[in-house]
Amino acid sequence: MRFLFLSYYWLPSGKASIHLPLDLIRHFVKAGHQCTVLTVEEDGFTQKEKDAVVTVPGSVDVHRTFTLEPFMLYKLFIGKKPGEQLVASETISKENTSLSHRISLWIRLNLFVPDARIGWYPFAVGKGRKLLQESNFDAIISVGPPHSVHLAARKLSKKSGVPYIPIFIDPWVDIAYYKGLQRSKCTRSFDAKLEAATVRDALFSVLITETLLRDFQIKYPPHADRMHTLYWGYDEDRFPESFEKTSSDEKVILHAGNIFDFQNPAALWKEIKRRIDQGEQYKIRFIGTVAPAVKASVKELGLEAITEYKGFLPYRDAVKEMQLADFLLVCATEPRHTPGKLFEYLRTHNRIIAFGEDNREVAQILEKSGCGRLYQYGENASDTLDAGPVTAPDTDFISSFDRSKIATQLIALIELAKKGLKK
Repeated sequence: MRFLFLSYYWLPSGKASIHLPLDLIRHFVKAGHQCTVLTVEEDGFTQKEKDAVVTVPGSVDVHRTFTLEPFMLYKLFIGKKPGEQLVASETISKENTSLSHRISLWIRLNLFVPDARIGWYPFAVGKGRKLLQESNFDAIISVGPPHSVHLAARKLSKKSGVPYIPIFIDPWVDIAYYKGLQRSKCTRSFDAKLEAATVRDALFSVLITETLLRDFQIKYPPHADRMHTLYWGYDEDRFPESFEKTSSDEKVILHAGNIFDFQNPAALWKEIKRRIDQGEQYKIRFIGTVAPAVKASVKELGLEAITEYKGFLPYRDAVKEMQLADFLLVCATEPRHTPGKLFEYLRTHNRIIAFGEDNREVAQILEKSGCGRLYQYGENASDTLDAGPVTAPDTDFISSFDRSKIATQLIALIELAKKGLKK
């Protein structure tokens, strides 16, 4: 079969969102399928990956188009220099009360629907139509967020008759970080119609958690039988065959990826402070962007001396840091979402500390894996800090999240759905 993938992020972007489509394509090609990628020339927001762990198969055609992004204007509006890097966790911060931030945030939430990457839509549709005219594709696969990518896939499907499959990595209209932010009733209504139309017209939809699947099935019961769960997973090829970890009295707590204001595990920082005062040794390490509220908590408790802000790291180095850490921190605030880093954490077999008020799915995955547990934000995770290394992880369960297996499942779903269309 031949597939057209729409992904806003692609190499050399260092955005974590590229790993799922990249690995699906790699495994599709291994299985004998042909893949074409449609993406942007360059996104103006993410760091660049200069040391890719894996490469795109040579048979994959990658087509790039221009896109209109508002982030350059946003930088000027909030006083950042043109070459200065935007920090994802700061752009939706509730701690920043400056007038320029509040105005820009309102504009982003209400005028860019469904998201600030909607400027790619006309260029994606234009190029996509040409690609569909030049070759016979069996399906269009879109990966979002940004969910505006799904709108382009839907439009291309309507123009060409080629079915499309949206992969929802995150919830759309009611994702957790919208809570407490000012989206107008008109914006919410329009956004909800876009989501509903995307689900209605798809060959089938892929949701990356069972909880999100149930949520969509409740919202869209006529299409419930055309929805499936495929987890984000991890790719075995990204992990070295052998790895030795040296022992040390200093325990390293690592958070990889962006951490936002609303994900601040303040009780954990207080517990670490208490233990340090009693003579224990800890190191807090952040990879990725860190929100102002999190940095403020660390500073207020006098933990700056034991805290490292490493910023963006190439994926190879980030995986190594995960393997070296004693405790891996993940904040699963959105109850319908499993953070992608969770599966890479699981693959390390290191101890995992998760925070989330009502994320039962993450709690169940951690419990079954034997690698950690989920806490409420008011808890301090002291029992996990007291625990030693994981001794008996459920490796069979963990390996079920390998993306080679997930790709096989997706191909089987496509073949089944295509047979249904021919009847």
